Amino acid sequence: MAGIEKTQAAEVIQRAWFSHMDKIIFQLLKHTICAAENCVTHEILKKVCPSEAALVKDPSVQCKVRFRFGGKNFPPFIVFKIFLHTGGHGNKYFSGKNTLRPSSEAVVDACKLMGNRKYYDQIIQDQLQFQKYKVADEVDVVTMKDYMHFTSFLDETPAYLGGKSNCWRRLSLENFPKTMIMYDIMDYATSGTLSDRLQKELKYLLQKPKSKEMHHDQLRIVSQVRTSPSPSSLSVSSLQQYHQQLVKPKHSGRRSKQARMKIAKMRRAYKKEQEKNMEEPNTQKTNEKNQHRIIIITPSYEILGVNSPPSDDELEQEAKELFTWTKELCLDNS
Repeated sequence: MAGIEKTQAAEVIQRAWFSHMDKIIFQLLKHTICAAENCVTHEILKKVCPSEAALVKDPSVQCKVRFRFGGKNFPPFIVFKIFLHTGGHGNKYFSGKNTLRPSSEAVVDACKLMGNRKYYDQIIQDQLQFQKYKVADEVDVVTMKDYMHFTSFLDETPAYLGGKSNCWRRLSLENFPKTMIMYDIMDYATSGTLSDRLQKELKYLLQKPKSKEMHHDQLRIVSQVRTSPSPSSLSVSSLQQYHQQLVKPKHSGRRSKQARMKIAKMRRAYKKEQEKNMEEPNTQKTNEKNQHRIIIITPSYEILGVNSPPSDDELEQEAKELFTWTKELCLDNS
C-alpha cells in the first residue's frame, strides 16, 4: 500500500510540474505572438515571402497581418494570415470560375483549349467542393453566416480552383529572426533547450504586466535585436583585456604616497639598468668589428709583425696615390 501511495504521489507531482512548465511556455508564446503582430511583422514575412512583405509594407495597400495559435497538441504552433482592409468598398477577384458561366460561349472555347479531360476534371472539382462546403458560390449565399463561410472557403481554396489562396499558414522556427529572443522562445517550445539570453530575461518575462508600459517593455525585450560579436573580434578584445591586466600594476589601497613614489623610482632605475645592459653588447660588437688585426707568427712562435686595419686618413692617401698613378698611366698610353 505504501508503494502505491508513493507512485500516486509521484504522478501528482509530475502532473503538477508538467502543468507548471506548460504555463511558462504558453506565457512566453503569448509574448512572442504579440511581438510578432505588433513589432516585427515585416521581418518575419520577409523570411516567408519577400514579395508579400514588400506588398504589405506598401502604404497604398492597407493590409493587416494576424497571428494565431494552431494545432491539436501542446505546445501549439503559430499561424498567420494577411487581411486586406478596403474601407467598405470591397475588392473584385477575377477567376475563370466566376468569368466563364455555363450560359456564355466562352465555355465552349475554354473546353476546346483545355481539352475534354481537363475541363471535366474542373467540373468534378467544383461539384466535390459544393458537396463538401455547401456554400461554394455566390448564388449559395443567403444569410450572414453563409457569407462568412463563403469568404473562408475562398481564402482556403487554391487560385487554380477559383479561390484566393490566402489561408492560415504555419510558421516554422527558421521564419523567426535568430537575433531576437522570440527565436529562443520558439526553440524552447519545440526542443526544450533554454538559451542563456532567454534565461537572463525569463524572470521578468514571466511576471504579470501591471501596466501598459511594463507590457510594452516585455514585448520590446522579446523583439529586440541582439547582435553578438564575431569570434575574431571577441578573441582579440579578450586578449587585449588579458594583456592589460598583466601589464597594469595591482596597487593596494593601503599603500602610502611615499611607498608608491619609492616603487616608481625603483621601477625607473630598473628600466635604465636594463636599457644599459642592452646597449653594452652592441657597443662591444662594433668595437670588435673595427679592431680586427692580422698577426704573423713563425713556427718558433716569434711575432714578425702585426697588421692593423688602416685608418681613414691612410685610406684617403692611398686613394689619391692610386688616382694619380692611373692618370699617369693614361697619359703614357696616349
